[in-house]
Amino acid sequence: MTETAQTRAAGHRHWILIAAMLAMFMAAIEVTIVATAMPTIVAELGGFSQFGWVFSVYLMTQAVSVPLYGRLADLWGRKRVFFIGTSLFLLGSVLCGFAPSMSWLILFRAVQGLGAGAIMPLTAIIIADIYSPKERAGIQGWLSSVWGIAAVIGPLSGAWIVAHFSWALVFWVNVPIGILSMLMLARWFPESRGEGRQKLNLTGSGWLTLAVSALLTALLQAQLLGGWSLLLLGVALLAGIALVRHEKRADAPLFPLLLWRSRTIIAGNVGNLIIGAAMMGISAFLPTWIQGVNGGTPLQAGSALAMMSIGWPLASTLSGRLMLRTSYRFTAQLGSLLLIAGTALLLTLHADSGIGHAGFAAFVIGSGMGMTSTTFLIAVQNSAEFSVRGICTASVMFSRLLGSAAGTAVMGAVLNYNLALRLPQQDDPVQLLMSQEQRGSLTQGGLQHLIGGVAVSLHWVFAMSVAIAFASMAVARFIPAKKPE
Repeated sequence: MTETAQTRAAGHRHWILIAAMLAMFMAAIEVTIVATAMPTIVAELGGFSQFGWVFSVYLMTQAVSVPLYGRLADLWGRKRVFFIGTSLFLLGSVLCGFAPSMSWLILFRAVQGLGAGAIMPLTAIIIADIYSPKERAGIQGWLSSVWGIAAVIGPLSGAWIVAHFSWALVFWVNVPIGILSMLMLARWFPESRGEGRQKLNLTGSGWLTLAVSALLTALLQAQLLGGWSLLLLGVALLAGIALVRHEKRADAPLFPLLLWRSRTIIAGNVGNLIIGAAMMGISAFLPTWIQGVNGGTPLQAGSALAMMSIGWPLASTLSGRLMLRTSYRFTAQLGSLLLIAGTALLLTLHADSGIGHAGFAAFVIGSGMGMTSTTFLIAVQNSAEFSVRGICTASVMFSRLLGSAAGTAVMGAVLNYNLALRLPQQDDPVQLLMSQEQRGSLTQGGLQHLIGGVAVSLHWVFAMSVAIAFASMAVARFIPAKKPE
């Protein structure tokens, strides 16, 4: 951002921050509010077999578009790209509410995901533009707090809406929030763009889209696709090779050479890839433990999981102050220790463990993730020049999304392998335990046998999370042992 633009923004930074937080809240609450409403939506639209695609297609289109928006923000300007992405997200939201069938809902969710790919990176980029390197560390705590609030409000508001109104309002509630955010940025945020006038690298964008789409489809739908997932992985590999070759000779590469030369930027991306993978060990499988092994309710599972979203912003806020007093490296390593401790606590769960035990583990894990992810992001942003800050920020968020997909696939495979090994005669034992009606029809001996097999299988998943958490400690050693300046 030029000095004149920074001066214009200085007097209105609090309004710009509020606008960014509104946009982030809109994207954050979308995850929890839709998940709560999906049983009602499926009951009305049908198509339960397509249930998973409602979430997968949103994640895929979001992941594909994140690096593209990051590069466009460097070339076209932050405000313009933010408006394009947010408008696309709101259009998708409106269309989702009018979906006449599950197939149409999946299509509109794809549109919504394409817009969502702009919101998360652009809000972080805008804040990085108007605050100094020292200030960014503290401000990230405010942005992270949005996720904690959304984790609480989302499920409650989703349940209330479907109980008293049409499920379409779950999607339409985004519209006024998004419009207000855009109006505030239009009024107070000065446009900012790099000095270059290059066009977007369309060939590179095409190879990137093909590689990421094939990879995420193979990872997220491996169980459904079976052997076809190997073909998709092959397509992803070939497209990735073509992308690398094209980037080496492109005049305006999607990923400038600086990204591959900076140890800090590489460490930030690898670190967020690890965080995304470790996060799925709790997000996807802790509720399974609570409902399947402990026999808890969905509300209890959601309450325990919400503790992660509470620990995240608290630790993120603390990390901002800690960085200023110690260093990026010390803060990231402390966060990694919390992540290791939290995932290790999952291994101490047993069939008689209370919800508080699981909730405490989730809180510690969330604290570790909040501290490490914020530190990695700030270190990357502070090491990047303005002309590439957009793609550097987007690459960090893209890595976390990719890690989440990979973590889901790997840990799901670990769970399925162990279930097949320990309960070879039982078809879908997890679903059997999570259904209260089917669970009640089992004999005491049969129930204990199933619980024991599922519990040991989930412990292997949690052990994988611990191993991934240790990897974050190794990566943290590669970021600078200095304070934000």
